[in-house]
This record gives sequence, C-alpha cells and structure tokens, in this order.
Amino acid sequence: MTELQSQGLRLQDPSAGLPSRRGGAGPSDHKAVTIDGHTVMVPVHTAPAFDSPFVADAPDEHGHSTLKHSRIPIAQISFPATPRFYARHTADGVPYSHIATLHGRDVLATTVLQTCIRYESRKKTCQFCSIGQSLAAGRTIAHKTPEQLAEVARAAVALDGVQHMVLTTGTPPTPDRGAAVLVDSARAIKAVVPHLPIQAQCEPPDDDAWFQRMKDAGVDTLGMHLEAVTPEVRARIMPGKASVPLSRYFSAFEAAVRVFGRGQVSTYILAGLGDSANDILAMSQRLLDVGVYPFVVPFVPISGTPLEGHPAPDPAFMRAVLEPLGRMVVQAGLRASDIKAGCGKCGACSSLSVYETAALA
Repeated sequence: MTELQSQGLRLQDPSAGLPSRRGGAGPSDHKAVTIDGHTVMVPVHTAPAFDSPFVADAPDEHGHSTLKHSRIPIAQISFPATPRFYARHTADGVPYSHIATLHGRDVLATTVLQTCIRYESRKKTCQFCSIGQSLAAGRTIAHKTPEQLAEVARAAVALDGVQHMVLTTGTPPTPDRGAAVLVDSARAIKAVVPHLPIQAQCEPPDDDAWFQRMKDAGVDTLGMHLEAVTPEVRARIMPGKASVPLSRYFSAFEAAVRVFGRGQVSTYILAGLGDSANDILAMSQRLLDVGVYPFVVPFVPISGTPLEGHPAPDPAFMRAVLEPLGRMVVQAGLRASDIKAGCGKCGACSSLSVYETAALA
C-alpha cells in the first residue's frame, strides 16, 4: 500500500469502480482501491502513475482485478462502485455529486466553499492546491448551502450506507476562517441525519469560542491541517498559510482538544515536500503530546498546480516515517480506529493505520 500510494497505479480499464476526480480539493487524481479489505486512495492521473510498475487488470464480472508489479501478479484487488446517490439531482437541477462525493469506501465529503483567499493570489497560494480546478471545470458549485448538504447526506446514508462525513472549506476573508459556514452546515445535516458523525476542517479561527460552537452544532471531530512542519518548508510551499504561525496552531490545537477530546482533533501532514523524516516525527510527537492525531500522507503532485513536477516521496522515505509513527500513535493511545469521523478514521489517503495495526501485533 505504501508503494502504491507513492508510485501510483496504471489501469487497463480507467472506468473501473468509483470515478476518479481530476483537480479540486484533495484527494484528487486518485482512484479508490480495496486491498485485503482496506480501501486506499491511489494516484492514477499523476506523472509518477503514468510510469508506475503497478498495473491493474480490467475487473472481472465480480468486480475483482489482478494487481501486477512489473507484470508479476501480486494481489487481488477491487474497486468501490459508483454510489447510488450520484444519480440524483436537487430540485433546482444540481447533481448530488457536485455537492458531495464518496471518498474511500464509506465517507461522504464536501468542500463547502470551493474558493479560498489564498488560492486567488500567486504569492499566497499553497503550491500543492487545486481547489479551483473542479469549480472551473464545472464539476462542483462554489458554495454548497446547508439545505443542499443535508439533502445529499440523507440520501447517501439511506442509499449507500455512508458511515461518516467530512466538511472542509476554502478559507474565506473572515476572521472565523470558515468556522461559521461549517457550523451552519453541520447543524443542517445533523437535523436530518442526527447519528451521522461529522468532521469539520478549517484553519485556526480567530476566536477559540468557535470550537464549542462547532461542537454544539453537531461537529464530532476537527481537522486543522499543518501540511508542512518546518518554517522553511511552510514559507516556501504555502506562503499565505504560513502567515498563521505554528504557535497559533498549537494554541488552537490545545483549545480544540479541550472541547472535542484527545484523539478527536487531527492534522494533515504532507510527507515529501521537503521536511525530513525526523522533522515529521518530531512534530508528530509534539502533536501526540497535546492529544492531536498526526495524519501523515504522501504528497501527490497534481497536474495544473505549481508542484505538478515535484517528485512524489520515495516508498522507503514513507516507511521511514510511517513505521515509527505507527508505534508512536499506539503508545499515545490515539489510534485511527478510535476517531469518530474524518480523514484519520477513513485512513484511505495513507497506510498509517496499517502500521498502527502492525505495531499492536
């Protein structure tokens, strides 16, 4: 799984399973693949994937495919099917798939605001981000209303057995940094599917009171994503977002953990942007110490972004991070399986949870 996520996958039948997405908020340019009961997101539209030694045969009548490495069969895999809720439209004609999409096997995800103050400026944009691509291509809408999100969430639960939901957002030009639209969205969703766990994701808001407001609205877990961990890499890769200092992230992490609990606050870290394995592990330990789950994923170079030519991390580098991190997470008692909702619980964008399981063996 670690090698697949670094090197990507070539498909003999690109239409197999759930349709892959090009551009947009992550994960993009991936295909959901199930291996030994574990569904992972594997790059299929990236430059490394075009030259990958991994090839998947066209699925048989049962949906199973043979995974080969350098023409040698190594595993049987399958692809999650297109969900039934994708066939529906809102009353005003918007396809449900433009409002929220299936991630992994059983996660409903949406970018509530498909615009971002940082994306609009070449000097401020995160160099890996493609949030505007799917909007420009007409595959989504700029602002999903609470009513639309509630309608789609109810259908996804009823028709496809969705188990939890992710609400992320581009950063608006307001001090709450998107927390307000997440509050409105979560409240509407929980009104119609009260038992659906929700993760909200945003930058640290200006006021820690937003954490309790999100909790009261029905948000179960919170993601505030660092992406890079050292000041040098942060300034180079995401110059706008780096204006929010690490000290603010950690004060926000501590305040959020007091509201949501240990292990129910997480952060994305993209391995392969320039931070060393030791840098990532040191930051991960600091996060674990305050009760934050460090969800480390391999960087995926997405076409059309400033980093489209940046190499994906080597599998050996990812193992050097994820193997010790799996042990650290277990020792801290913040396992992915205990997260109520969100990316860390899904685990499809990283093989970290597999290393956690191995650490327990």
